[in-house]
Amino acid sequence: MFNLSTVVQSELKNKISHSYRANEKECVDNLLSMINLSSDQTNQIENIATDLIMKVRNDRIKGNGVDAIMQEFKLSSDEGVALMCLAESLLRIPDKNTQDLLIRDKIANGKWSEHIKSGNFFVNVASWGLMVTGKLVASYNADGLTSNLVNLLAKGGEPLIRKAMSIAVRLMGNQFVMGETIELALKNATKKEALGYQFSYDMLGEAAMTIEDADKYMLSYIDAIKQVGVANSGRGVYNGPGISVKLSAIHPRYQRMKYARVMSELYSNLKKLYLLAQEYQVGLFIDAEECDRLEISLDLLKKLLEDNDLSGFNGIGFVIQTYQKRAPYVIDYVAALAKSSNHRVMVRLVKGAYWDSEIKKSQIDGQADYPVYTRKTYTDLSYLACASKLLNLQTTVYPLFATHNAHSVATIYVMGEGKDYEFQCLYGMGETLYDNMVGKDNLNIKCRVYAPVGTYETLLAYLVRRLLENGANSSFVHQLVDKRVPVADLIKNPIQQSIDAGGDSNPYFTKPSCIYPDGRINSQGLDLS
Repeated sequence: MFNLSTVVQSELKNKISHSYRANEKECVDNLLSMINLSSDQTNQIENIATDLIMKVRNDRIKGNGVDAIMQEFKLSSDEGVALMCLAESLLRIPDKNTQDLLIRDKIANGKWSEHIKSGNFFVNVASWGLMVTGKLVASYNADGLTSNLVNLLAKGGEPLIRKAMSIAVRLMGNQFVMGETIELALKNATKKEALGYQFSYDMLGEAAMTIEDADKYMLSYIDAIKQVGVANSGRGVYNGPGISVKLSAIHPRYQRMKYARVMSELYSNLKKLYLLAQEYQVGLFIDAEECDRLEISLDLLKKLLEDNDLSGFNGIGFVIQTYQKRAPYVIDYVAALAKSSNHRVMVRLVKGAYWDSEIKKSQIDGQADYPVYTRKTYTDLSYLACASKLLNLQTTVYPLFATHNAHSVATIYVMGEGKDYEFQCLYGMGETLYDNMVGKDNLNIKCRVYAPVGTYETLLAYLVRRLLENGANSSFVHQLVDKRVPVADLIKNPIQQSIDAGGDSNPYFTKPSCIYPDGRINSQGLDLS
């Protein structure tokens, strides 16, 4: 019988555990002590970031298709929210009647005519279509002389409206998904690869609920590794395409309470994938998920690195989220594991995609504090501090920096002079920025595109996360192409911003135990992770 108490934690692992919900100010002070940039470097960073932003604005504002539509229908507008709801829901509603009800509900009250002023043909056509659709469905029960005609048009037009909206949502999906199959994705990648890009493929799908689900995802990963391995053509883990694996997809009980099953059953599946990746010399990344799964994923990583069957394989990859307060200690721990096992671990640094749910879960559970930073500028600061740490671990870590923020990119470019690393961007979001950096005619940096692969039925949750990132008013990607946002606002130094904020938590966020008014204390749950 497996005994959880036999799991021995090292001093480095203890630092990760103890900083799970650490004091935010103490964390920020620690991050500030990790970065040391000269005034010359700071000026160079600002100049590079400004140049990138101006080039992107000139290139991307001319863009067509979904990119232009998302700029027009912002998430701050009722129309943007309506499209968001449709994108999230329409494709998974099985019956036509409910689809029609959803379309009426979300489209009827939109002020679509106000958007027929764009200089973009695609936006104008879409606005006209949405306006006509809105008039039809809004008049579905209209009285008056034309009510019979309107009802007839509405009824006769519903299949067309339904089909048109379905196509529109699929079109939005195409903005963020590389292909429905790995074969199609590899084919679509050839043009970008000719320009100097590399790719890392992610098989779309959410957490497995049953063993049957996990088996299905395992087959898709096995097929993908084989296909990518053939396309790799001996280029190796650093210069060829790679794969990302979602641990919750290959086992239905990926949680701390099922530790014994995770370390046996899930590890067995994971090892199969890594042995195959080793055979084809394909880099395989363990994707980051929710905060409560971090430490158990580190235990799986440790077991992989210490497995003799994977000795000498440098394609073992791990993703670290810098919105977590534990990020610097996770880097220390991963580097120590790599050194002791004689591996060079590939580390993808990301800012994190589950911030909203992490905040809400902490509030529901009445925890002492949040596991993530409450100010965006602290996450940006953490990203730079962690990047600096990774760049100084060249023998044990191969860093991959995933960001669409021009200031972050410029800072890493300056700090990383003479170092071995690469950038990463999301398919459909970051290429316009990196088009001005990749290739000999630009800054000649290495960039790998994170490319989701899957059918429209599997893209919904991913699509919503991307739409939120791309469309939210506060997102860098959104502000980047909004000429009303001054360039000076986009190149603000998170180091100085964090100093100005004094390390204080966001004033709009009380501690999870104090979210109720009149001094009422929130009930405290158990943190089983």
